[in-house]
Amino acid sequence: MRAVPAAETWKASAGVREGVAMAAALAPLGVTLREATQRKLRRFSELRGKPVAAGEFWDIVAITAADEKQELAYKQQLSEKLKKKELPLGVQYHVFVDPAGVKIGNGGSTLCALRCLEKLYGNKWNSFTVLLIHSGGYSQRLPNASALGKIFTALPFGNPIYQMLELKLAMYIDFPSHMNPGILVTCADDIELYSIGECEFIRFDKPGFTALAHPSSLTVGTTHGVFVLEPFDELEYRDLEYRSCHRFLHKPSIEKMHQFHAVCRPGNISQQDFARGDTPLKLDSEYVYTDSLFYMDHKSAKKLLAFYEKIGTLNCEIDAYGDFLQALGPGATVEYTRNTANVTKEEAELIDIRQRIFHLLKGTSLNVIVLNNSKFYHIGTTEEYLFHFTSDSNLKSELGLQSIAFSIFSAISESSGNTSCIIQSILDSRCSVAAGSVVEYSRLGPDVSVGENCIISGCHIITAAVLPAYSFVCSLSLKMNGHLKYSTMAFGVQDNLKKNVKTLSDIKLLQFFGVCFLSCLDIWNLEVTEEMFSGNKTCLSLWNARIFPVCSSLSDSVILSLKMLNAIQNKSAFSLNNYKLLSIEEMLVYKDVEDMITYREQIFLEITLNTKKQSDLETS
Repeated sequence: MRAVPAAETWKASAGVREGVAMAAALAPLGVTLREATQRKLRRFSELRGKPVAAGEFWDIVAITAADEKQELAYKQQLSEKLKKKELPLGVQYHVFVDPAGVKIGNGGSTLCALRCLEKLYGNKWNSFTVLLIHSGGYSQRLPNASALGKIFTALPFGNPIYQMLELKLAMYIDFPSHMNPGILVTCADDIELYSIGECEFIRFDKPGFTALAHPSSLTVGTTHGVFVLEPFDELEYRDLEYRSCHRFLHKPSIEKMHQFHAVCRPGNISQQDFARGDTPLKLDSEYVYTDSLFYMDHKSAKKLLAFYEKIGTLNCEIDAYGDFLQALGPGATVEYTRNTANVTKEEAELIDIRQRIFHLLKGTSLNVIVLNNSKFYHIGTTEEYLFHFTSDSNLKSELGLQSIAFSIFSAISESSGNTSCIIQSILDSRCSVAAGSVVEYSRLGPDVSVGENCIISGCHIITAAVLPAYSFVCSLSLKMNGHLKYSTMAFGVQDNLKKNVKTLSDIKLLQFFGVCFLSCLDIWNLEVTEEMFSGNKTCLSLWNARIFPVCSSLSDSVILSLKMLNAIQNKSAFSLNNYKLLSIEEMLVYKDVEDMITYREQIFLEITLNTKKQSDLETS
């Protein structure tokens, strides 16, 4: 019998499985996902504020932080949540901060977290189930999460309001009791929803690494990790499949997906939408299996820790997905270590470190849990945030998201399926909020008008105000020289805060609210000097531009920043010359987390009291 080349084996396997995975859509995906999701949320709700039994929940929940300021903010918020019994008790909650200096990426943060576990628990942690949530970024693409962290992003449901942390814990509620000791690695700004058989459980019990896989379009595959699965003989469709992975591709081109036989081809099944939350997938489309979270057993974690101890200090940015998972599986090759196309900053030692990780992990198995009946949502940008909270009927239905979540407000505008979304806020009934906008942790008076597709966070507006469509307005409490101050960042939701230029002469390439930034500075009567930017003077951006006034009251701060926006819109002069100005970068250094939490708590108590009054009136 002639040996069949690997390429032919994959093609034959795809043929045998023709249309099988796609049969997921024949069941009403939305209904099964909603039921499965609501069950997990109910189960988590039962555990909130109660001590958990051994093996019932995670032994350790760890969140990574970029620096000491972020670490302190996370610890303060965790402490508040535990005090208010919003999380399961009897669990060790930790915040692990990255070392100062070079940005080390979520791969470096993973290594750093392993060292922290070893320091805290010695050999004890080899018997623990650990959830590691990467939340160390500064959310420049969703700045209302910048001050208090992506993992503490508010969601429009629950009482008290759920944040991403509670949602993560709820969605993974079944994992710890079916997991061998080890680490489950996930990110703070995505949501994985899945439905499997009633008597089935996702088991993380194999040696090496195990990753979840979701059916996705090829376009989605170009921005995620893609699994090249080993041939599979099973003909019967299943929601849950345990597969072996031949190799892992990180953000591959569509050409590469085809070249390495990662692409599955469906059969002639009736047209329906299914799969990834971000991009609905048609049944006649080719598809791939993409990544979300992954588990590593204790032995693999110890191997990585020994490597980290040996190198001492990490001076480059490594990726937990791209640099760990690409080394796994029998088909892994060293070529990817030299591909720096997806790297934000290429440090000298990056290729060397990657190659050492490859040789360290080579031969380690990569198991894949295929979830054919699943969706993956990413909420890491202003665009995604607005879409999923106001327009996306699927996620609303699956998670039970509300248009008015734990708020005082009576009027919601509806337009072609879009609504506005109000989260833990107090709005006067005469205030208007246009469709497609999100208001969180804010107080808005009767003469406030919010345009469409806005994000309003932490604001207090009592005077008459018009917030232009597509505006982003977020207030922060600051502690400066021992005094409480306020500053409000305001710009367009489509502005790119990460875009930077190297010289002052190139500032004209930056855009603020769709207008050349140089023109904006002219309108605000600000001189273009190096002092106008904080931090690195060869990296000039809206993020580190000192343009936001510091005020003694929260409401004054919002009004001043709105005047800046309106001046740009109306092309009318508004001088910022006489104010102390900060960049967003500096606001995060001066942020007063305690005061922001207190402000939110005051809103919470007022809403609670109002709800009780309403309830008493109805029952009397």
